[in-house]
Amino acid sequence: MTTMQTFAVRRRDPELVTPAAPTPRETKRLSDHDTLRYQVPNAFYYRGRRRRRDDDEDPAGVIRRALGEALVPYYPLAGRLREVEARKLVVDCTGEGVLFVEADADVRLAELEEAAGGLAVPADELLFDVEGSSGILNCPLLLIQVTRLLCGGFVFALRINHVICDASGIGQFISAVAELARGLPSPTVAPAWSRKLLEARSPPRPSFAHREYDAAPLPPPAPPGRMVSRSFTFTRADIAAIKAALPTDLRDRTTAFEALAAAVWRAHAAAHDFPADDEVRLVFVANFRHVRELGLPAGYYGNACVLMMAVTTAGALRAGELAGAVELVREAKAALTAEYVRSTADFLVLHGQPCVALAANLLYLSDTRHAGFHHVDFGWGEPVYGGAAHMPPGVSVINAVRNGDGEDELVVPLVMPRPAMDRFTSEIEMLLKGGSGSNQALNTSV
Repeated sequence: MTTMQTFAVRRRDPELVTPAAPTPRETKRLSDHDTLRYQVPNAFYYRGRRRRRDDDEDPAGVIRRALGEALVPYYPLAGRLREVEARKLVVDCTGEGVLFVEADADVRLAELEEAAGGLAVPADELLFDVEGSSGILNCPLLLIQVTRLLCGGFVFALRINHVICDASGIGQFISAVAELARGLPSPTVAPAWSRKLLEARSPPRPSFAHREYDAAPLPPPAPPGRMVSRSFTFTRADIAAIKAALPTDLRDRTTAFEALAAAVWRAHAAAHDFPADDEVRLVFVANFRHVRELGLPAGYYGNACVLMMAVTTAGALRAGELAGAVELVREAKAALTAEYVRSTADFLVLHGQPCVALAANLLYLSDTRHAGFHHVDFGWGEPVYGGAAHMPPGVSVINAVRNGDGEDELVVPLVMPRPAMDRFTSEIEMLLKGGSGSNQALNTSV
């Protein structure tokens, strides 16, 4: 692993891309699950290759055009968020557009790949923070930068206001842009609004405690300046090795997510060396589009996820077998029902839309494997990496990627103090060695 020197990026002035055709001028109410008031950066890296269509070889121009076309059916994304009574959010569908930046960088994809550790954390230069664009209210909902590289590849980076959609919604919109860029006449999935289906009950009556929003008694995060970033790549063989540490009856019932989440959580607790009596938590995001009782239509691109929590003490998690952690994750997942979803909306309304308070002994995990990020093809093939572009300490994602041999892998980026990162790496390597007799498949990069 080498440290890459700063590279030059030449950007054109930011511009607003508006819908390519007239769109309704109206106000649309968001649901009571659309409460995540922060920006989410993602990045997609593409190798230099010839576009399958011969009419345009410039990715910035192709994507700009397709973006305007996609904003016609997805016209709320071209509007602005407003706040009304009781902190309720609405979209003012003004058609003002989304921010777009075209750029060229004096760097090759291979250099970025080597320096960024599997490309999970890109350089800031590839997603320029346009002045006045990072707010939640009265700002563009989407910022996109397309950066051409010396090798002929390019980077498609975006930052989206999480209030308007979750990872699946983001993936659906980007896939629509990609389809239009490839020449399809319209997106294959028609967008559906239907936010009223996820309104809180009147009066709100939460039926669960929702301790995932309870900040006490968690200690504060580690001081800034001590953190390092590292990405961990898990192959199919690695997942099998993790499952091999489980009893046979549990192994057959455990999904890849459950096994990996439990392993990462357990290693995270061991790495930080919390006192044995301290409470440790795993909070993970669960998509509920499949819960039929809720009646969400295909193409729903709002926030359709809730937070689930597994909790125990640091001593019990470290000393126990991996199977115990897996059972805690499975038990938390089993709580996902239509009533749990409705209870969450009620709780959020009653408590002023709280967010999870990040802390040293909490790991917040999101699974984006099914968001379709690794299949986004603007006409130059699928990305080398597509997914989260930056993770704060205590937050991670499970991203699906495909390596150079066409094999599916999972990438988990983490940010921790260096001593904890070293211990985490050792914990994971020991687990893989114990399950498969070899730890050579684990790829870690700073």
